[in-house]
Amino acid sequence: MFLVTVIVSCKSDDDNDTTPFVEEDRTEQQAKDKDSLIAYLTSHYYNSGFFETGSNHRYTDIVITPLEEGEAVPENHTLLMSAVELRTTSYYEADYEYYVLNINQGEGGSPAFTDMIRVRYSGSSVNEALDGNYEVFDSSATPVDFPLQADGTNNAVFVRAWPLVFPEFNAATFDGIDENGNINFTNPGLGVMFIPSGLGYFSGTNTGSSYDNLIFKFELLQYEVEDHDNDGIPSYIEDRNSDLYVIDDDTDDDGWPDFIDIDDDGDLVLTIDELMPTTYTVNTNLGEVEPILAANEFERSRVKIGGIITIKTVTIVDSDDDGTPDYLDPAFTTNYNEL
Repeated sequence: MFLVTVIVSCKSDDDNDTTPFVEEDRTEQQAKDKDSLIAYLTSHYYNSGFFETGSNHRYTDIVITPLEEGEAVPENHTLLMSAVELRTTSYYEADYEYYVLNINQGEGGSPAFTDMIRVRYSGSSVNEALDGNYEVFDSSATPVDFPLQADGTNNAVFVRAWPLVFPEFNAATFDGIDENGNINFTNPGLGVMFIPSGLGYFSGTNTGSSYDNLIFKFELLQYEVEDHDNDGIPSYIEDRNSDLYVIDDDTDDDGWPDFIDIDDDGDLVLTIDELMPTTYTVNTNLGEVEPILAANEFERSRVKIGGIITIKTVTIVDSDDDGTPDYLDPAFTTNYNEL
């Protein structure tokens, strides 16, 4: 099990002895967190009927209310436990359960777990709510950007549940810019996640206390596909073992995970040079439409001038059709940018 021991200075009446702080065992803490989450979900309801009409609802429209002893769930409301979907994952050798309330799927595309997202959100504590305190510890009513994956240079979210939950939703659609310069969005992905401390801040005190189970209400507005090392391969593709975690994928064992390694197979030919480049020119003035890219083809850039769109892409090549692409196979060193 993952164990961290930190020495914390603690003054006593007699001397300056130190008291060791030992982080809780993750599996044991998850058992406690599961009980807390179930207690919350079975004792609170939300205003489900509100979302049956209208559109462009906001996260601030989601109202969660405690169910008083002996009270029935009011009409046009739904008990949270009856509305959420259970999800499971493993993290730091512990098995976790968390819950997702999907109020609106959204109309746009869906981000990958390594992408940049733009959201509105609020965060609160399950533990505090069970004690009758419903204060929000963090929120943003204006759109804010978060990278879902850290690369050593950005300030990525360190709530493990976010890269797991947001890809389940679709972003909003762009609806123009108003006279004040504000970007308008319609039909965003809208929901709530209920997560154990192990998928949140765990022993950290970001909420004011350790081992806090968390509630995040959110609107998913936009996303941007990330290629952290700019090698032509989107970062989510570099998750070779498909565990939704790119830190542990290092093809050439050089200490640099593939998603931040510009030469993934260590053959001294850059990854970007082992991909086949293509340029498309689309004249929309003549009614031409954009090409449909192959499954292993990725857009690198696009420029639109006078109705003419120039799109540059790269395509993964597997010269011997063995399932391992050239950029991950040191036996192949063709530089397609020199052909």
